[in-house]
Amino acid sequence: MNSNRAMMARRSDAVPRGVGQIHPIFAERAENCRVWDVEGREYLDFAGGIAVLNTGHLHPQIVAAVEDQLKKLSHTCFQVLAYEPYLALCEKMNQKVPGDFAKKTLLVTTGSEAVENAVKIARAATGRSGAIAFTGAYHGRTHYTLSLTGKVNPYSAGMGLMPGHVYRALYPCALHGVSDDEAIASIHRIFKNDAAPEDIAAIIIEPVQGEGGFYAASPAFMQRLRALCDEHGIMLIADEVQSGAGRTGTLFAMEQMGVAADITTFAKSIAGGFPLAGVTGRAEVMDAIAPGGLGGTYAGNPIACAAARRYYRFSSRRICWKKPTSSATPCAGLLAIAEDHPEIGDVRGLGAMIAIELFEEGDRSRPNAADGGYRRPRPRQRPDPALLRAVLQRAAHPGAADHRRGADRAGAQDHRRLL
Repeated sequence: MNSNRAMMARRSDAVPRGVGQIHPIFAERAENCRVWDVEGREYLDFAGGIAVLNTGHLHPQIVAAVEDQLKKLSHTCFQVLAYEPYLALCEKMNQKVPGDFAKKTLLVTTGSEAVENAVKIARAATGRSGAIAFTGAYHGRTHYTLSLTGKVNPYSAGMGLMPGHVYRALYPCALHGVSDDEAIASIHRIFKNDAAPEDIAAIIIEPVQGEGGFYAASPAFMQRLRALCDEHGIMLIADEVQSGAGRTGTLFAMEQMGVAADITTFAKSIAGGFPLAGVTGRAEVMDAIAPGGLGGTYAGNPIACAAARRYYRFSSRRICWKKPTSSATPCAGLLAIAEDHPEIGDVRGLGAMIAIELFEEGDRSRPNAADGGYRRPRPRQRPDPALLRAVLQRAAHPGAADHRRGADRAGAQDHRRLL
């Protein structure tokens, strides 16, 4: 029988160490919100493949759509022999992405590809080369998206200089003392000291930061950012790779901001676990690149497109992208817990995209890395068991949604049993 320890040893010999692994566990099968490892142990999946499984593992409707497509064709490359699933999904995204204007959509495979193409399109449309990203941003692991990402370790440490003409503005975050005014002022400082606005092709922002800590920009800030871009002819790119696909209570977080981006990127849960990403933008902007300048061998694979079309067909009925009343949100329940547990320094997020930040003895200047980090804490460092039980029992959904009937009602019992 395989063991996790034996497979970790094999992994060490076969896989580069740069491919990190949070848990020393190897999954063998999964269903709904549960995963079983190679030793037969059962787990609740609070990771969801890094925000990819809003539908849970192997949702029957996703599986049925994929099986049906596999009987027809698996790959041709859309640029060589086009196929209807790609076209139909682009039509759907043109309808669903925020913005009261004509749109076109490009399909690719990964979120990093989507961001790369979004900036490439913005540069072609404006004839400019510069881009502004924000502190705390995460936009991908490819060479250019590493320049946009606002964190060196572990993503680009030791790799030397990244591509230039990328400038860093402050992301608005009241918890860390950055107001909307200060964030806007930081962009004006870039215009004054680093690059004239006439040299900036795009400002790219996550309406809710993912890897940066689930900080949500305010609608007021996004509206000011939209006005600033309009004033200077700059493309506003909304990176909704993490915040899209219904995680925030609406299909896209930008729906709650009162403005639309010129270009929107999406990926993650868009295809229920299959690799698919894309870029949707103003039609005239998306047409800025000549034929042959966009695409990819596997971009918009028909199997992934079939999964995404089915995802949109049934998921609009799921609670995760219907805005619940304020008293019913996961945040509201967790805030109630925080009142009795000073270790919880902050609870924040939109919809089901939530962060719980732990601090030592309630001191917000001392983040509790031991209890919140990836490494295993020593026994004396473990957080209060009552706190863990309360958080788990009041969380609305695990990272991978359970699609069974009655799953919401059974959630608390599942948590108690598996704890």
